[in-house]
Amino acid sequence: MASHLHIESQSGKGANLQREMKVKVTPYVVAVCLTAASGGTLFGYDLGISGGVSTMDDFLLKFFPSVYRKKNDARTDNYCKFDSQLLTLFTSSLYFAGLFASLFASKVTRDYGRRMSILAGGLFFLLGSVVDGLAQSLWMLLVGRIILGIGLGFTNQAVPLYLSEMSPPTLRGTLTTMFQLAIGIGGVSAFFVNYKTQDIVPWGWRLSLSLAFVPALLITIGFLLLPDSPSSLIQRGKSSEGLSVLQRIRGTDDVHEEFNYLLKATEDYKSIGNPWRNILKTEYRPQLVMAFAIPFFQQVTGINIITFYLPILIQTLGFSSNSSLYTTIILGVISLVVTTIGALCIDKYGRKRVFLLGGSIMMLFLVLTGGLLNWKLKSHNELSKGYGILGVILMLAFVTSFSWSWGPLAWLIPSEIFPLEIRSAGQSINVCVIMLFISITGQVFLSMLCHFKAGLFYFFGGWVFVMTVFTRLFLPETKGVPLEEVSKLWRSHPFWKRYY
Repeated sequence: MASHLHIESQSGKGANLQREMKVKVTPYVVAVCLTAASGGTLFGYDLGISGGVSTMDDFLLKFFPSVYRKKNDARTDNYCKFDSQLLTLFTSSLYFAGLFASLFASKVTRDYGRRMSILAGGLFFLLGSVVDGLAQSLWMLLVGRIILGIGLGFTNQAVPLYLSEMSPPTLRGTLTTMFQLAIGIGGVSAFFVNYKTQDIVPWGWRLSLSLAFVPALLITIGFLLLPDSPSSLIQRGKSSEGLSVLQRIRGTDDVHEEFNYLLKATEDYKSIGNPWRNILKTEYRPQLVMAFAIPFFQQVTGINIITFYLPILIQTLGFSSNSSLYTTIILGVISLVVTTIGALCIDKYGRKRVFLLGGSIMMLFLVLTGGLLNWKLKSHNELSKGYGILGVILMLAFVTSFSWSWGPLAWLIPSEIFPLEIRSAGQSINVCVIMLFISITGQVFLSMLCHFKAGLFYFFGGWVFVMTVFTRLFLPETKGVPLEEVSKLWRSHPFWKRYY
């Protein structure tokens, strides 16, 4: 399959250049990207496993007995049954660790390559899964979570970059969003594991946590077999190896134009110096704003927290632990299907259109969920079965609308908007912001649910409205544009051109 890209660009002197790239989509590059994207299963498995394990009685009795007692006390407010700062620390500690690890991972990714960062992440995840599976005390459980977080900081920092740099421009959206699909696969696997292990008394939760070893082992072995990206190889002085990899992934020896652009970008990178200092310069202001804004908006939709605690939310609606875990499996399968659909739409219809449609639908279902709970679920009553099912459907509709829009796009956009000279720093900021706000919202979510009650869904809905307007006004369309040309889009944008 081949396509032609005709790009208007500007040289450093402002002269117009016309260039035409011939791009082949080879089976090899698809296989490489699919293998790399499987790094998302680490993130997805943890997202799925935490909430389910937190509802298991054996787990609560061993580490959080006060939560177990409150959960089974009929006098406890429906919205407050799981409100515990220690319990939320079990979830958020991993992401606090990932926040700090991603800062260090930026240097490893830049100096030793994307591949090395992903391998390091896989090894940390292997170790963390073993520690958590063997945990005998709360401190040991939290140490395992911190080790897992370090692994997650490395993989989330490097995998989207690797995918973006390896993908041909016309399929960059589809192949990069395979990372989100892999997150979904990891989540479904975790939901299914929890459903099967909840009846293994008293150590089913150990099996759930320790099986994180499997995706970690797969990604570690996979990246032992994959090459590093051409951009990373050239940046580290391995130009001949970079040219060889570029020719292989593009399916042709005629890659000299793209190779020369990568060489020029590397020269610019070396002449500019420290990417952390340079990303603060005025000319990179648009990318810096997006590095904060896109991941921030993704997290204040409440998506990852609702995913963490979906089994808890479903129990809040009056369903049993068994029913809540079964429902999350159904959700995961539906999310996988719609994520695949979204990946195909992103390169066909463009990033902004998918952003806007997805945001509008997400806001609708959040408001409807809040309205239903505000109307029917009080502090001490039980929802009727019909209204409980309706509440579950509304939450599932919100999660699935995220899965084909803001889910994949929030990983794709930051991975493709940074020029090479600031790319590792920009992606590190992106991952740090994701980890920071997952940590904060994860730590306070159950308390917010206890105090805000149904109003919490209105809170998230308001942020979805703000972020939808933001992308409409400030994000340029990057569909089909080669990575080395994306920075030109900011120069012609009605708002951002003032910084040039």
